[in-house]
Amino acid sequence: MISTTFALLNQGSHTFQMEYNSELVKSLEKKQQNYWREKGIYATKNHDERPPFYVLSMFPYPSGAGLHVGHPLGYIAADIFARYKRLNGYNVLHPMGFDSFGLPAEQYAIETGQHPAKTTEKNIAVYKEQLGRLGFSFDPEREVRTSDPEYYKWTQWIFLKIFNSWFNEKSKKAEPIDSLIAEFEKEGNENVRAATGEKPVKFTAEEWNAMPEDEKLRRLLPYRLAYLSEAEVNWCAQLGTVLANDEVKDGFSERGGYPVEKRKMKQWSMQIKAYADRLLTGLDDLDWPDPIKEVQKNWIGKSKGASISFQVKGSDQNIEVFSTRPDTIYGVSFMVLAPEHPLVTHITSNNQKAAVDDYIAETKKKSERQRMAEVDEITGVFTGGYCLHPLTGEDVPVWIADYVLAGYGTGAVMAVPAGDNRDLKFARHFNLPVPQIFEGIDVSDEACTDKNIKLINSEHLNGLKGKKALNAAIDKLVEIGAGKSKTNFKLRDAVFGRQRYWGEPIPVYYENGIPKPVKEKHLPLLLPEVDKYLPTENGEPPLRRAEKWHYHPEKGVVNENKGFPLEPTTMPGWAGSSWYYLRYQDPKNNSRFAGEKAIAYWKNIDF
Repeated sequence: MISTTFALLNQGSHTFQMEYNSELVKSLEKKQQNYWREKGIYATKNHDERPPFYVLSMFPYPSGAGLHVGHPLGYIAADIFARYKRLNGYNVLHPMGFDSFGLPAEQYAIETGQHPAKTTEKNIAVYKEQLGRLGFSFDPEREVRTSDPEYYKWTQWIFLKIFNSWFNEKSKKAEPIDSLIAEFEKEGNENVRAATGEKPVKFTAEEWNAMPEDEKLRRLLPYRLAYLSEAEVNWCAQLGTVLANDEVKDGFSERGGYPVEKRKMKQWSMQIKAYADRLLTGLDDLDWPDPIKEVQKNWIGKSKGASISFQVKGSDQNIEVFSTRPDTIYGVSFMVLAPEHPLVTHITSNNQKAAVDDYIAETKKKSERQRMAEVDEITGVFTGGYCLHPLTGEDVPVWIADYVLAGYGTGAVMAVPAGDNRDLKFARHFNLPVPQIFEGIDVSDEACTDKNIKLINSEHLNGLKGKKALNAAIDKLVEIGAGKSKTNFKLRDAVFGRQRYWGEPIPVYYENGIPKPVKEKHLPLLLPEVDKYLPTENGEPPLRRAEKWHYHPEKGVVNENKGFPLEPTTMPGWAGSSWYYLRYQDPKNNSRFAGEKAIAYWKNIDF
């Protein structure tokens, strides 16, 4: 018998205890829960004379193990509050659904051959039975599932809106791609201020208007908020997919514990970085605790400084670096590149090639988090190449080290040992010079990070400090064409594609190798049937196994080898789980993801 006491019942002057798992208690619970369900006690209307109140709990991923203790731990607290607000006269929206796309169901499908939809449906049934027995006051009519085509139709619709938009840096917001095309037709792209995934090639209005249609579409690709590019990703060969940083721990996948390596792949990305300033300033208006705001500010990571060019010796190539301390440029004694930097192979000498290749191979086994965390481990390899100091013309040796990340900044660091402790440790470890550039400061054991120390051995910067030194350094770099003032962010664009089967298909097809959007009238783009849920023998995503899954701009999906091939990757799980709180407001709407009236009524999440 379970010893937990269910209730104390008073009968006259007598009190007795009833065990929770007694038949009477079970029948009472079942009767009451059936009554709630039959009478629709917790069904919520979108319009009511009572004031609205929206209580949201994060929806679970329905795994085969059923609910774990962490689920009800949060749901109980939210349910208590929802009931309290109802008793206080509010029309309470308290929904629940299922984050039902994901890797665990796909792995189970690979192991057993069962379709992920079947196992997901079975798991959801278990979850619903368990949630029901716990007696939560969820609205039963507002359930959403991210794997339901009627749900992910709108996830795909959102993707099309993003794909057909660009970020205007003048208005600081997304605008329809047609407005960008209009600018190209009038003025070319010389004066366009737009966020781009890759650096675009310059062209005039005359050149644009004379281009074939396919070439115009190619030129538009880097401007789109959803764009294709070569991206550094976490590749897990055993799982056959790209993983997000939070799915990798110590160089292994959290799911299965398989090795993960860094690899460059053609990937869909989202221009999240374009919104960095808006995300930062928007924190001021949020009623959040200051420590949480500080975490967000550090994640966005805004810093001001200069972009500086170091010419590769004996080449017309330049190494671009971003530095918040351009005033310390005369203290540069070496350059450090990320092992993945595209210029590494160009710079590396024949004598150093074997050592560089070995180091790169070892780096691929580490996650970014691991590389950032290993602050006490000093490793690196000299490339055998040099770049030229932009102000002195002296040779600067170029090294590679895994503490420099290709995706942050430019993937290159101008090392100033006297002004940075990590650079100082690196210099001491490899016996590299430590130029003294600070007046009266001993940097034998620790670098000087104080910006208000006078500079020495720095030519035109001698005797300057603080902002005067910074501005004078930038002015000189601009004057000789070797640099410019710049603001940088840690925040990076999000890699969007996954080499998986069990996810939302990306609504894009390829004509002459150019990605084009599926028409809205042809949504949802459904997952095709495949013989296996594994990558193909050529290493392509599982959707490539659907040989007859093609698209015709007029007919939609055609199950024949006619038309154009569809995008083989699927969206990451966070695509569908980023907007479910809105669908809860109007889950039966077939013409919109949520109606304007519903959104206007419920407004924001209250709790």
